[in-house]
Amino acid sequence: MRLPVLALAAVVVGTPLVPTAFAQHRAPEPAARPAAAPVSGPIIQMFQWPWDSVARECTDFLGPAGFGAVQVSPPQEHVVLGDAGHPWYQDYQPVSYQLESRRGNREQFANMVETCRGAGVEVYVDAVINHMSGSGSQNGGPGSGGTNYEKYDYPGTYADQDFHDCRRDISDYGNKWEVRNCELVGLADLKTESDHVRSTEIAYLNDLVAMGVSGFRVDGSKHMPPEDIGAIFGALDAVPGTGQKPYVFQEVIADGTTTAGEYTGNGDVTEFAYHGRVSEAFKSGSLAGLSGLADSMPLPGEQAVVFIDNHDTQRSEPTLTHEDGAAYDLGVAFELAHPYGTPKLISSFAFDNADAGPPAESDGATKPANCDDAAWVCEQRRPIIAGMVGFHNAVAGAGLTDWWDNGGGQIAFGREDEGYVAFNREGGEMSRSFQTSLPAGTYCDVMSGEVSEGGCTGRAVEVGENGWFDATVPANSGIALHAGAKLG
Repeated sequence: MRLPVLALAAVVVGTPLVPTAFAQHRAPEPAARPAAAPVSGPIIQMFQWPWDSVARECTDFLGPAGFGAVQVSPPQEHVVLGDAGHPWYQDYQPVSYQLESRRGNREQFANMVETCRGAGVEVYVDAVINHMSGSGSQNGGPGSGGTNYEKYDYPGTYADQDFHDCRRDISDYGNKWEVRNCELVGLADLKTESDHVRSTEIAYLNDLVAMGVSGFRVDGSKHMPPEDIGAIFGALDAVPGTGQKPYVFQEVIADGTTTAGEYTGNGDVTEFAYHGRVSEAFKSGSLAGLSGLADSMPLPGEQAVVFIDNHDTQRSEPTLTHEDGAAYDLGVAFELAHPYGTPKLISSFAFDNADAGPPAESDGATKPANCDDAAWVCEQRRPIIAGMVGFHNAVAGAGLTDWWDNGGGQIAFGREDEGYVAFNREGGEMSRSFQTSLPAGTYCDVMSGEVSEGGCTGRAVEVGENGWFDATVPANSGIALHAGAKLG
């Protein structure tokens, strides 16, 4: 998580209470590996979507489209920064572990989890366990759940002794001790090595697991020792009805001091190097350099969560975002087509100010998300992206074959005999014959349409007995064929 400096001066006061559902703390248990693999479909980050809207989208679109899991924003009680216009980052400043946020209450959250799971979509929670609220409290409270607090004093949850003694901002990111013990933009840094902090966080997370939450994105992992994360998440209960530990993936923005590999013993890790490499390639149109991508990444693909953009990069490193149109859509399509890593997409809201929160009522409560409203971007519903979710699921487990490129902005590759894609980020048409490993037949191009009533709503492509097909791919577009979209 990256927070703006404005977060330092924008905190209010409230009194957090640990909900009765998990008021009895239990001692931390030895670390154990979380679930070894995520769901088969891609993950989508429903950034700042309210619970009722997530539930509806799971049923209406995400489940039928083949998404495997939603990553929802932090559900715990947070500060309310009304004077700052209710910015997005207030949700990353906990004041208690009550499930009362601007996105809804405990009942709405539980209904969302049940509804999404019923639609075949698992729920992963963005877990904020490194810190509590920030500096600059004006004693104006309360928090989003109506409770009162002060920095380093959260009655019923944490007291002064539960925070690290380095009560200043990190000044040297080359010093690993500072990164893990000092404060990230003024946020009260928890002693995640202590029994009380660990058992309190385990109780909170297990409460979510008991409700059906099946995974966690661990916010700010770089600011905690990997053994602390392992002790907390390794002690979690099995997800009801599965016998498996929750799936865990950790946010680690690697640098010369902290490597992503330090955290793979706890679960998967977000691979920011992938974002930089692939996003820049589709932004610039230099696609040929993506040949051999998997071998050049720091993490093995089976432990990497990859993305083109997320809520942080949209604001601090906007290499490629939904505002880039076809270049963005094709970048996400590549992410879904290429076999490296677990793809994570985003469904975001529009903003002009990088600190802006989601569309809200006057009291800061988030308005229902509506994909017919331009305020909600709904990237998942863009035709190319929606079609490529099906491609990703159809080729799962198939290796990369038949790579071709022109040395510039045109590439193509297969996924054994299950699928084939071609991308054209140049200004002119790409007209040629493509060699694939696909069985002969007629396929619907899922970048331009879908199978419907025995035909294609978009382009139909005839693959010959030898696996070749001829096609003309217009500038800044692509083509994607897979076995699940083969007619007859």
